Amino acid sequence: MAGAARRVYAERLSAEAMDNFVEAFRGYRLDEVLGAWKPFADVVQNSVERSCKRIGIQFKPEDAQRIYDEIPTWGPHPDVPAGLAKVAKEIPLVILSNSMKNLIMSNVEKLGAPFHTVITAEEVGTYKPLMKGFEYMLDTLGCGPEDITHVSSSFRYDLMPAYDLGIKSKVWVNRGHEPANPFYEYTEIKDIGGLAAAVGLEPVLKRA
Repeated sequence: MAGAARRVYAERLSAEAMDNFVEAFRGYRLDEVLGAWKPFADVVQNSVERSCKRIGIQFKPEDAQRIYDEIPTWGPHPDVPAGLAKVAKEIPLVILSNSMKNLIMSNVEKLGAPFHTVITAEEVGTYKPLMKGFEYMLDTLGCGPEDITHVSSSFRYDLMPAYDLGIKSKVWVNRGHEPANPFYEYTEIKDIGGLAAAVGLEPVLKRA
C-alpha cells in the first residue's frame, strides 16, 4: 500500500511530505478497519482522504481508486513461492486476509502453492486485528489455537491478536517495516525461505 501511494503521489509531494503521507496512510488504514466492516475500497478511500487532510493537500477520489485498483496486480515477495511450496507438501496452508473476495484470488494464484482454505475479511464481516476473523478461521478448520502456526510480518494486524487468542506457535517474517517485540513469543525468519525450518520440516542452519 505504501508503494502504491508513493507511485500515485510521486509528482506532487516532496520526499519529506511523501514520508509523512505514507506514515499517516498506514495509521489511518488501521484505524479504518477497527470499526464495523465496510468494503475495502472504502477503507482505502477514507484513509487516503484523512491522510491528505493531515498533510494539507487536496483529496481526489480518483487517487484512492488508483491505489485500490493496483491490489489485484500485486505479486508475492520473490522468496514466497518456493518457501510456501516446501511447507505445502507437509502442512495445509490457510490464508486469513484483510481483503475482498473479488480481489484475493488473483493474488493467491501468484503465490505458487496450493491452499487448503482462503478466508477474507468480507466473508467474516470484520478485519484483522479484530479477533472475530481468527475465531472464524479456527471454527472453519475445526481446530484450536494449539493446532496451528500463524505466520505474518505484522504484529499489529496478526501476531498481537494471535498471541491474545492463545496461538503459541507464531512466526514473524522480519521484512523491516515493524520493530521486533519478543514479548509476543515468536520465531523470527528473514523471509519465507526460512519457514520450512521454522516449522520443523528442515534443519535449522546455524552460523559458524
